[in-house]
Amino acid sequence: MSGAGKSRELRAYGALAGGVFCIAWSAIFVRWTSMPGPASAFYRLLFALIALSFFLLRFRRELVSMRRSAVLLGLLGGAFFGADVALFNSAVLKTSAAIATLFANNAPLFVGLLTWAIWRRRPSIAFWMGLGIAMAGSIFIFRADGARFAGSASGDWMAVGASFCFGAYLVITGRLRERVRTELLLGISFLGSTLALLFYNLGTHTSLRIPDTKALAALLGLAVVCQLLGYFFLTYALGHLSSTVTSVTLLLIAPLTAVIALVLFGESVGGAQIIGGILVLAGVGLTNLVSAGRGRIASAV
Repeated sequence: MSGAGKSRELRAYGALAGGVFCIAWSAIFVRWTSMPGPASAFYRLLFALIALSFFLLRFRRELVSMRRSAVLLGLLGGAFFGADVALFNSAVLKTSAAIATLFANNAPLFVGLLTWAIWRRRPSIAFWMGLGIAMAGSIFIFRADGARFAGSASGDWMAVGASFCFGAYLVITGRLRERVRTELLLGISFLGSTLALLFYNLGTHTSLRIPDTKALAALLGLAVVCQLLGYFFLTYALGHLSSTVTSVTLLLIAPLTAVIALVLFGESVGGAQIIGGILVLAGVGLTNLVSAGRGRIASAV
């Protein structure tokens, strides 16, 4: 690899590390909003879209000349991401921040399954072994949470649904990032997310009232730190690293969130949940071990 290639690779991994740190604060800011999950998700995307729109003005000619199919796919990816954020925000209010983040970042499992279903790329034996290990870990966590109170189990399922939606977002975004500028792709996907969340909140009569200045500050934190910075870093990394490599690295978000939640909220997890979490992380990592070892292929999904 040339010096320029190594430099690009280092920047990509640096961006990925920055994305992990920023996104790890998502569950913390959600707790501080004291709002329904879909409502805080809407403001997270809306504020991020408003901030990003000022930067998109310089690329308006490229935006106008984009193919309609690329725009529609970007909007579809954004709708999936909006569903991911709404489910995750709701899960955080029903179960622990650490467990919600763990389940919500099981996207590599769904990346592999969606890649198989859409592009007929059969997963390796390592994928199926990892899937089995991750499912065993999930059973540990579900049983432990169910023993505490029913709300935790429902929150766990919401987080699993969020991971499916995020997997779909990764697959679509990874495909489009090959030919669409990072800023434009973010803007289009943010718009898709915002519209989808607006229609959902209006359709379900969910209140969009911001209760106080603390909630507003938390919403701004979600928009700027987690959404704008976090997903700018992530989308940049997707342009130079495969979706599978990126999604495996995102597993670091769960333990980092657990540490932050322990410090700020005194929130801890039990022994069965720790064992389950280790199994889930090990299983998800194994599913992509072979893919990661094959190198950086931006068109892997």
